[in-house]
Amino acid sequence: MASKPKAAVVAAPPPPAEPPIEAVVAATAEPVVPEAVAAEAESTVTPQPAKQGMEKVMKTAEEFVAFGQGNVEAIVKSSQIWVAGVQDLSKAAAVTAQAQFDETVSIFKAMTSVKSIKDLFDLQSSFARAALEKTVTESSKLTDASLKLTEQALAPITARVTTAVETFGKAA
Repeated sequence: MASKPKAAVVAAPPPPAEPPIEAVVAATAEPVVPEAVAAEAESTVTPQPAKQGMEKVMKTAEEFVAFGQGNVEAIVKSSQIWVAGVQDLSKAAAVTAQAQFDETVSIFKAMTSVKSIKDLFDLQSSFARAALEKTVTESSKLTDASLKLTEQALAPITARVTTAVETFGKAA
């Protein structure tokens, strides 16, 4: 029998060996960059608009604080004007009341020394008429002084409202 030639046995190539874990980690990690290049890249990575935005926010916060301080100062000034004005009005009212009391006492003394009922009624009528006229006059003075005081006391607050409208109105 004739022998068949034997086929050459070709061995399959061995499966590729898995790379060590260090090589896999190194391949997926960020490339190593010299420090000078990394520092330059880092400075360019920080976005300038964000820095400018933060500066604007800080400036706005400072402006709000300053504006709030101005508001407090206006309220304090207004309160000082109001208190001083009320003290002046109270003093004026006390002087008027004292003058009216003195006049009433003198009229009462005059009434006790009259000789007739007709004189008593005449004295009483003139006293009532004078008291009414003085009351109207003093009430008018008190009203005018009160209105003037209110305007003066509200002036600092009105100025702050105007400033607020000008400041925040143009921002809108």
